[in-house]
Amino acid sequence: MEERVLKSTIKVCQTNELSESEQHLVSLAIKATENAYSPYSHFSVGSAVLLENGKEITGCNQENAAFPVTICAERSALFAAGAQYPSTPVVAIAIAARNADGLLAEPVTPCGSCRQALVETEFRHKRKIRILLYGTSHVYVIDGINTLMPLSFTDDQM
Repeated sequence: MEERVLKSTIKVCQTNELSESEQHLVSLAIKATENAYSPYSHFSVGSAVLLENGKEITGCNQENAAFPVTICAERSALFAAGAQYPSTPVVAIAIAARNADGLLAEPVTPCGSCRQALVETEFRHKRKIRILLYGTSHVYVIDGINTLMPLSFTDDQM
């Protein structure tokens, strides 16, 4: 049996090491956590996407008693961007989260469904998305969703 090793490299930095536009995107994601509707998990996530045309769109998680109806912050922002600017590529996405104690020290990563939505968004526009995962102690900077999801499903496999 052959064994293959999949390896990912991410950058870890402080918020002040990000570019001004990236810091701004992170601040929008942090602000978006305040709009989350999370009465069941008490875990509020915010995201902000930067489009190639300079537009910024935020999203936050919206929970529902029927849990499958819940939408995550990342998909909320990505789908709003796709609905409003369908032919405009996403350049970057920032994600932040808070619980009852405040913003999380460690960056939170997208769930599997959101990772797949990022895969599709990159595939749709033929452009990698810069992913900024914010935590109060540091920020993960990831160039493209393939780093988080190296074995992804695309229409190449259909």
